[in-house]
Amino acid sequence: MTRILYTSTTATLPTRKRDPFAWKRLLSERPQRRLSPSTSHFTTSYGPIASPKLTCLRLRLLSGDLMDIYVGKMKRKWSLHRNVLCHHSTWFQKHGKDPAKSNDGKVDLFDDDPKAFELLVKWLYQGKIDDVSDMHMDKKWDYAFACQQLYVLCEKIKLPQLKNHAIDQFRKGCYEVGLVPGPEEMQPIYEKTPQGSPFRKLVSRIAARQIMDPESESDASKYKECFQSNADFAVDVINAIKEGSGGKLFHDPTEETGCQYHEHYPGQRCKNGHYK
Repeated sequence: MTRILYTSTTATLPTRKRDPFAWKRLLSERPQRRLSPSTSHFTTSYGPIASPKLTCLRLRLLSGDLMDIYVGKMKRKWSLHRNVLCHHSTWFQKHGKDPAKSNDGKVDLFDDDPKAFELLVKWLYQGKIDDVSDMHMDKKWDYAFACQQLYVLCEKIKLPQLKNHAIDQFRKGCYEVGLVPGPEEMQPIYEKTPQGSPFRKLVSRIAARQIMDPESESDASKYKECFQSNADFAVDVINAIKEGSGGKLFHDPTEETGCQYHEHYPGQRCKNGHYK
């Protein structure tokens, strides 16, 4: 078989007009590989398409030294990638000192819940936390309470995106199991969150609804310790009752007659002729 070489200057190969947009069609027709949840999470929360630059970012985050974190009263130890923690939280950048520059390379979170920290780790490396709707009924409340603790933790380490997930799962868990937090669960929210916190708004509205429920046997005295320990709680609950009452005005107590505001024994005749 003879191979023909085009050496003549007069002979030319067939040509076609150049398409400047051909590369766009090739990219759109080529199958696109989606990132795994963990890879997507390390880049952006909007689920980007894989690229060499994003892959390099993921590899960088999963490299380097580890940060030791001690959580809860039992000081449970976690060793996590420093780059991952500092990528998501400026709090870890500040509190997790570089062991190359200091002998102290650990972080103490003794006041936080280990179960809440487990959810944080899951979100850091997988980009999501579990959905309470997928859980058995007897586990929903415990998970909802863990999400409340996760919210408090995220308030400390400055993770607003995860705070939103936590409060959504908390609300959903309460609704599905038919339970709401009591005063003992509400009080830590006001101790560990700032004024104007969405979680403060949530629990104050829950308390207001419980107080105004005509079928409930308890009254506002149930929250007496919360009122005493935090004046903001009392103010928020009163404002929530005002908003929830729909602008209904109470009866004017100055128009009432009788002696219901007098001090005397029941059955004792009052000076104005009325009996209490």
